[in-house]
Amino acid sequence: MSTSQTGSPAAEANAAAPPLPRAAKLAITTLVIGAIAAILDSTMVTLAIHTLTVDLHSTTATIQWVTTAYLLALGVAVPMTGWLERRIGGKRAWMLALLIFGTASVLCALSWNDASLIAFRAMQGLGGGLIMPLMQTLAIRAVGHRPSPNLIATISMPAALGPILGPVVGGVILNWLSWRWLFLVNAPIVIVALVMAWKYLQSDPPAADQKRPRLDWVGLSLLSPAVVGILLGFSQTAQHGGLDHPGVLIPLSAGILLLVGFIIWALRSADPLVNVRLMRVRSMFTASSTLFTAGAAMYAGMFLLPLYFQVVQGRSVLEAGLLMIAQGIGALVIRFVTGKLVARFGGRTVTVAAFLVSVIGTLPFAFADHDTSLVWLTLVLFVRGLGIGAVLIPPMTLAYQDLGPEDVAHASMNTRIMQQFGASFGTAIVAVVLQFVALHSTSGDAALQAFHLSFWWAVGISLLALLPALALPGRKPDAEAAP
Repeated sequence: MSTSQTGSPAAEANAAAPPLPRAAKLAITTLVIGAIAAILDSTMVTLAIHTLTVDLHSTTATIQWVTTAYLLALGVAVPMTGWLERRIGGKRAWMLALLIFGTASVLCALSWNDASLIAFRAMQGLGGGLIMPLMQTLAIRAVGHRPSPNLIATISMPAALGPILGPVVGGVILNWLSWRWLFLVNAPIVIVALVMAWKYLQSDPPAADQKRPRLDWVGLSLLSPAVVGILLGFSQTAQHGGLDHPGVLIPLSAGILLLVGFIIWALRSADPLVNVRLMRVRSMFTASSTLFTAGAAMYAGMFLLPLYFQVVQGRSVLEAGLLMIAQGIGALVIRFVTGKLVARFGGRTVTVAAFLVSVIGTLPFAFADHDTSLVWLTLVLFVRGLGIGAVLIPPMTLAYQDLGPEDVAHASMNTRIMQQFGASFGTAIVAVVLQFVALHSTSGDAALQAFHLSFWWAVGISLLALLPALALPGRKPDAEAAP
């Protein structure tokens, strides 16, 4: 299927895709259930920083590594998913990732001090880093054709709803249970996912006479520390108050240099760890760029919103989490119609519209204060959910449109890395703005001024995201002839 045919690529995908057989539906359901645990966990733990500091008799700076260690381990694992899937087969790789994540979750719950928790969180991050790219790869292979927007809407649902539902579930647990249940709650989900994977995922071990792929050790030694350096640099910006601090600048610069080195190596290698040549394909390049900015726009707001309710409006962690439900409902509702919208208007138009809707749903917070009506803010959050719930689907669909089946695993890694970079970048930017204004404001209400300016930055990031979105492949002149 080529984009030179009639209609937009996404419209063609929807039109050409036959109804899914029962086996494919069961496989996709299995993969989504497995991904839920990893996504919820990564968003729940951030709420527990204060609780962990007190219960483990630690410091905030040390406990922050509970989140950072997970993030860095995730960055190490993501580039290895393609090799692991080819080495032992997709089903085995998926079950191994779940086993690592589930075992680490139980160990986190049994942690006896801050050091042990940080170590087990790193182990958990290795499993979590394998789960999301494998889910995309195996889901697309399960359907046997290029992904439709409806398929992407399904497999991206955990990534979209996790940051929204995570604070709700985490707030409930922290309000009534021990922090250890933040990790123990993963165990039953992982067990169910493993049983379903064993039963419903198609076995795909490498053929006995097939040459086992070798791990690209040079690429791994360049890309994994590159990802770690970039993510670490971004994650330290709030703590150090800007990008010019050595604690930020050194890992960030080193990460960028190593990334450039990996790109040079991968372009010359016959079998690189991640195939960067795919970026020469217009649909892949523009989709990846859009996913970077989408990650930045989504997570900038995700970082600010719960803090706004707690700091400015004085709500508890549980209340802040419950208020975020409206955004989750909006994100869920829009996913039922995004596929039809993409088929009718094209991926570029829907992506641009989604970014603009997310701006409309973020802008009121730049004016909200201590007494702003919660009814009004709930409505605004619902609108924001409509935007962020739709923004990932078109570019993720377009990313695979001009690629062959052999490129699916590499495309999944590319898109996942770009989303992770974008999320870290967006969070880092608004965190620095929030901290800087709060510390240097001469206003009588420094916190409120800091949040107002930070939300303006979040709006600006969403508007800048329109630039790569406008470059996405659009509808062809004869698209009206498409079914």
